[in-house]
Amino acid sequence: MPFDESCIVPPFYATGTAVARLSLWAIAGWRVRGREKVPRSGPLLVVSNHLHFTDPPIVMASLPRRVVFMAKEELFHHPLAWVVRGVGAFPVRRNQLDRTAFKRGLEALEAGLAVGIFPEGSRSLSGSLKSGLPGAAFLAAHAQVPLLPVAIQGSPQLHGTGWLRRPSITVTIGDPFALPHGNGRVDREQLDFLTDFIMRHIAALLPTTYQGLYQEGTGDH
Repeated sequence: MPFDESCIVPPFYATGTAVARLSLWAIAGWRVRGREKVPRSGPLLVVSNHLHFTDPPIVMASLPRRVVFMAKEELFHHPLAWVVRGVGAFPVRRNQLDRTAFKRGLEALEAGLAVGIFPEGSRSLSGSLKSGLPGAAFLAAHAQVPLLPVAIQGSPQLHGTGWLRRPSITVTIGDPFALPHGNGRVDREQLDFLTDFIMRHIAALLPTTYQGLYQEGTGDH
């Protein structure tokens, strides 16, 4: 069954991203590096580090095309769930292989959309990259689509922001890349390798002190 694009309300998405951009310009020193690297059409898996609950709208505001996010299931039981649904996000159950969510992700990619996912699975409280979960690698390996690495810095500073304190937020977009092992079938060992491969592409966009487990020269890669 094809992805139901009717779940995305274009005027709602456009308004939401416009509000996000205006807010970032007004209350933060917001910079986007590498926007020209984003493919303007075709299936794309956007993979980013995760620091703050504002990261999804920050990514949406920073990329020059619509991104459909996999979002934690809890958000769909929140009073603002209508906002999450209005921008086309779909739920994923964390800490397990949610086949329904990944089926929807595959369908969205087959429809030529950009799908956003945070491979760490939850926010990093330290700011450094946590160990990546296999979901992004599983989806990318099956979909056989390019991935776009994105690194966010500074978003936790938005907490308690006022007009007199403008935090610096930088979004760095890397070059699209493809996974090795292009047969679409992966075992657990390959999945671990591909997860590491994805996380190192994100880490390469961050300062060394925030690369966590994925600092150059650490681990096998």
